[in-house]
Amino acid sequence: MAELKGLKHFYIPDEQSIYLLSHADAKKLKDWVNLCINQLRTLGYQDIELLGKGAFGFAFAGTAPNGDQRVFKFSRITLPQHVQDRLEEEAFMLSHVDHQYVPRFIEYQQIRKQSILVMARAPGDDLEKVSLKQGPLSPRIIVKIAVQIGELLSSFRQYSENGAIKPIVHGDIKPSNLVWDSINETVSLIDWGSSVFAQTDVTGQYVGNNVMDLMSGELHQTNARLGDVYFIGEEQLNGALSSPRFDEQGLASTLYALASGQSCRYGSKVITPSSLGLPKMLATILEYMLSDDSDKRREGGDYLFNHLHVFKNMVFTDDKKNSYTPLIPTWVTHSDSSIETVVYSSRKSYLRQQAVLGDKDAEDLRYIDDAQFDRYYKNYLQGMGDTEKAFVSAISRLGKYPVVGGMAVRWEPNGIYVDSSLNLYDETLKAAFELSVNNVINLARAIHKPAVFKCCMFNAKNTLHIDRGCQDDAFMPDPHLFIPYELSRVSSQKDDSRTHSYFEDGDDPDELLKLPDSIIETIKQLNTIHHTGCIIFEALPLNLKIHNYYTLLDHGQEKRFKLLLSQLVKQIPLIKGLGISGFMKLPYKDTRFFEHKAKLPEKYYPRNPKAVIEEN
Repeated sequence: MAELKGLKHFYIPDEQSIYLLSHADAKKLKDWVNLCINQLRTLGYQDIELLGKGAFGFAFAGTAPNGDQRVFKFSRITLPQHVQDRLEEEAFMLSHVDHQYVPRFIEYQQIRKQSILVMARAPGDDLEKVSLKQGPLSPRIIVKIAVQIGELLSSFRQYSENGAIKPIVHGDIKPSNLVWDSINETVSLIDWGSSVFAQTDVTGQYVGNNVMDLMSGELHQTNARLGDVYFIGEEQLNGALSSPRFDEQGLASTLYALASGQSCRYGSKVITPSSLGLPKMLATILEYMLSDDSDKRREGGDYLFNHLHVFKNMVFTDDKKNSYTPLIPTWVTHSDSSIETVVYSSRKSYLRQQAVLGDKDAEDLRYIDDAQFDRYYKNYLQGMGDTEKAFVSAISRLGKYPVVGGMAVRWEPNGIYVDSSLNLYDETLKAAFELSVNNVINLARAIHKPAVFKCCMFNAKNTLHIDRGCQDDAFMPDPHLFIPYELSRVSSQKDDSRTHSYFEDGDDPDELLKLPDSIIETIKQLNTIHHTGCIIFEALPLNLKIHNYYTLLDHGQEKRFKLLLSQLVKQIPLIKGLGISGFMKLPYKDTRFFEHKAKLPEKYYPRNPKAVIEEN
């Protein structure tokens, strides 16, 4: 871990927005994206757009000369060759799949050093996006997805080559890898980067064509890829031999996440499958499949696959909107420009409070940077309970909405205290967002260990960047640089809030950037003016980021507020050292209290929904 210690910052963004990159890095990324687009244009494709980026590559969409929609995956050329080769392995696995619920493989090609995988494009949006827009999906849609993916996985289990059964394992079934066509209500499974041929079948027997295969050393070492740690099951997480059971677990996690409006599988002990309004049969199956008991998991999986025909013939009434009561307030704000939210939270700090780590583990954890953190997730979060993991994931999910503000949760023996300021910039997402916030609160209520968790949500597009030539130079702001702020709709002079640092009141030992006394004094002066928001200074060797979100509540103090913000800009050259330090101000008068609650009550879909309607 020694090589990681150059950058000693502890709080991490969940998503590295392009607006958080330094000017030089952002230019490199834009240039590379444009290069990919130009390569695709040269090949005759039109209407090209960037679909997304991951650790190993980028995905684009475009239209072929014959009018067909295509998806292109490019491997990152900065990665080691053996990692880039994974794209060719993905192409090889996808070329073996021929099913209506899988966009077909078209070709794999290399242009100079650049590898490109070309596939058909599935119509619709991925189910993570659908879930973020709609909140928990209706029981009817959940059952439909269960049947379609169940049929698809059944065909994978029967795949054969030259007369020998060779089950296929996708290895990364999750909402964002399922594309939903809302018009035809069909699902497509995408992203085959974790797929392999299974080493064992559903009964645990080795899959092999002959005695030599069974005697080979390959069966003593898994060929499985990790997949998304928020959705894969225990066996895959812990390096078991690859099996069709892996995808069975991914399916269970996905159905649970979509039915509950979460972005992981870990909340099932609190927000239980039996509390989601699903048909009782499916809820019970999911409770078995998400159980800690491996025998129950297999029993639940077998029951699901043996009863797909029952689910296929289930009768439902028309979908209804989710009914709920928001547990903490959300304010809707209108903006002419789009918001790109980034969450900075104390999740590592919280992780250390929850996990039982040795001194060496804690020291290593301190110096893991953003990209590495998720790779080390398995090692460090195993010490945390599932509910704590679900809570951290639920906070991250809030950052996928256009929202600014912050939240602080404090656990006490009698319950939890929540301070919040949540400002949503899209009224159409209000219900889905408030349901996601309710999940945060419900998960927090089931945790008992004393702790504090705080997070800031800000618009990455407002992040200010100041570059320097070398680490010994001062950060010199542009003469026109200013820290923006908004005015609240109504002026308010009353101020019941208090000054505190980004994560803890007073000095935070994990805030590794020590701000100059003059900046601290200016921030204290700002805090005498009634406002809400945050400012976070993140100093890297050649780049200073100033994340900010301010709303002035006392309009009569605007002149002084603006003067103090300009004073803050002038003091930037005094910042020395590396790391993060910041301040967040929340309206403490709105503190909400909730008693501890172990889990939500049972709620099932009616056995005879039409009879219920007639009765009503």
